[in-house]
Amino acid sequence: MNLAALKDALRARLGDDAVLDADADLDGYRGDLSSAVGEAPALAVRPRSTAEVIETMRLAAEACIVTVPRGGGTGLSGGAAACRGALVLSLERMRRIRRIDRHGATLTAEAGCTLAELHAVSRDAGLMLGLDHGGASSQLGGNLATNAGGKNVLRYGMAREQVLGIEAVLPGGALIEALAPLPKNNTGYDLAQLLTGSEGTLGVITAATLKLRPAPDRSATAWLAVPDTASVLALLALARAELGESLSAFELMSQAALGLEYAHAGSRGPEFASPWTVLLEAESASRHFAIDDAMVALVEVGLAEGIVTDGTLAARQSQREAMWRRREGIAAGMIETPGALKGDTAVPVAEIPRFIERACLAVEAIAPGCRPAPFGHVGDGNIHFNVLPPRDGDAAAFASRHDALTAAIEAVALGLGGTVSAEHGIGLIRRDGLLRMHAPAHLAAMRAIKLALDPAGLCNPGKIFSREIVASA
Repeated sequence: MNLAALKDALRARLGDDAVLDADADLDGYRGDLSSAVGEAPALAVRPRSTAEVIETMRLAAEACIVTVPRGGGTGLSGGAAACRGALVLSLERMRRIRRIDRHGATLTAEAGCTLAELHAVSRDAGLMLGLDHGGASSQLGGNLATNAGGKNVLRYGMAREQVLGIEAVLPGGALIEALAPLPKNNTGYDLAQLLTGSEGTLGVITAATLKLRPAPDRSATAWLAVPDTASVLALLALARAELGESLSAFELMSQAALGLEYAHAGSRGPEFASPWTVLLEAESASRHFAIDDAMVALVEVGLAEGIVTDGTLAARQSQREAMWRRREGIAAGMIETPGALKGDTAVPVAEIPRFIERACLAVEAIAPGCRPAPFGHVGDGNIHFNVLPPRDGDAAAFASRHDALTAAIEAVALGLGGTVSAEHGIGLIRRDGLLRMHAPAHLAAMRAIKLALDPAGLCNPGKIFSREIVASA
């Protein structure tokens, strides 16, 4: 079957509006929010059901056309970047909530549902979804494919911690259907966990069953000035002692990162003359826990011990939302800044001060005058070590040094027992880091899994591993 025959077959089975092949229509399916540049796909297919995904994958395999699964296109590692001549399989039309179980606290939804939609449905049921990173348009399938993180990983874990079951279509059209909402299911290999985080290289996630939690009845949010990174760790220990399991977010922002957010979004919020700011939040589903009193006690002790130099507590929901807009706006500011280098490293929590200090020295040695702007999730060690070009510097010239800067930052993280990718996946842009991180036996096992499920290399080729590395396994 040639490409023309494939298009005709897909239109006959899925409808004309499900198949796009005009250049103008395909432009929006080339890449994602990363620096990776996608090539021109041959067509984009937008199925409405799992049955249509099965048919698409079956026909693509018959035509030997590679398939690039696509969610909301908000990834930061190039995992959704198209390759030339590919079939982009977009899950945007698969938006059905199949089931919500209030008693079992589970939700079964299709891959095209956005996180915003899932949060709304969960709230209506008096429950909550633990995965939350502020990406309003990001879709469930992409979040699971990349094992996304977010601001609440400290308490609820990453995307795979939310997964009870999964439905996926393998290369060639075989269906994996394991959506039963079973918290305990000890029956051999856990295919749901294998597919979660596989970045579409083993198959296409079409639906998932997620665990939910009781919706918080109350929360407390603080915006605190901290003098140095050693004090950040002391404040984290204090927060855990005072707030216990109610501690849900502990976000660190450098002055450079907040300055960038203000320059791009102009958000108004608390401003302190401090090199570091922490956004700290606790939440509880129990009305019996005096969470506000606990947060006040935490701040008072922090001020008395000198690990907090100033701060403010959110007195109303609008103030809380303003604080989170500032924090979440940093990532948007980075994406919009020409030449900015975006990082996704993580280290053991105790190593965060050393990591930041050594990474600052490493990037300055390569690009004098550059401006480190680290921020991230302290509670899980995920520090996004981003770097801005020198003031009045040439953004293109700085971008030409990204590979060297990335390698230097990753070397510091790995030297401290860390990782080259904490929550954004490998995709295209972190493949070299993956090779530096893992031992040959580890990489060989990963390649063997890829070859076992996708022997023809048709599913999201070039992601995680280059095509050449997989083919040589």
